[in-house]
Amino acid sequence: MAQPQQQSTLTDDLRRLEEIVRQLEATDIDLDKSLALFEEGVVRLRAARDRLTEAEVRVKKVLEDASGHLRAEDFRE
Repeated sequence: MAQPQQQSTLTDDLRRLEEIVRQLEATDIDLDKSLALFEEGVVRLRAARDRLTEAEVRVKKVLEDASGHLRAEDFRE
């Protein structure tokens, strides 16, 4: 199964997902290629979702200071 590059960014993953969708919508693609693209898309979608979840957690940690002061903590404590 195709894996996204370790150094890919959210933007890279989203762009590649768009390319995958365009290729899958093409009528001249064979089944094996379609399955490979689908698998890569799932991997990239999960990576993008994980990055967004991590960002959300970081934002919440900054905003949820009970004393009213902004603070940031590493969310991997």
